[in-house]
Amino acid sequence: MKGASGDALRLTRERSLLIVVDIQARLAPHVADAAAIIARAEALVAAAAQLAVPAFLTEHCPDQLGPVVSPLRERFAPAHVFAKTRFGAADHPAFDALLHGTGRQQALVAGMEAHVCVMQTTLGLLSRGFEVFVAGDAVGSRAAHAADRTYALERMRAAGAVIVGTETALFEWTRSGDDPAFRAVLGLVKGLDARG
Repeated sequence: MKGASGDALRLTRERSLLIVVDIQARLAPHVADAAAIIARAEALVAAAAQLAVPAFLTEHCPDQLGPVVSPLRERFAPAHVFAKTRFGAADHPAFDALLHGTGRQQALVAGMEAHVCVMQTTLGLLSRGFEVFVAGDAVGSRAAHAADRTYALERMRAAGAVIVGTETALFEWTRSGDDPAFRAVLGLVKGLDARG
């Protein structure tokens, strides 16, 4: 988004959608800080529901990696859960069509693993014209791949994605303290603060 101006510089609920990538039962226990990442993803999903932001969930080869963890998976309508085999979700024409069908131009991405499916999904979204924001504190990799997570965030930023914090995204979606949804979103933020 180099040289972008106006709303392209900010995440707006009218223009954005949320994609939660592969927080799956057999993968999540091996990801560093998994409980906090899941909590942040849940806060984003809850806020998206409150603010009418379309939200989508991907599962990579669920027959091998299991479904997305509960209760996160139950927050999504079946039509918004996409089983994929390609690391980059946007590389599936059906998923790409699903996203473009919303008419939204921005995508906020969270999930696992930062250096594989999150990064490839982000790069794919960028190549398809989306303005991409990555919730840096809501993406993770296996503990042994901390350096790969760092490199992936750097690469996504260099490619044009904006790295944001979960709290930042939540407050950008609400915009102001007099927004009718502000109190509900503030409750989500306080819930994250209470978890540490």
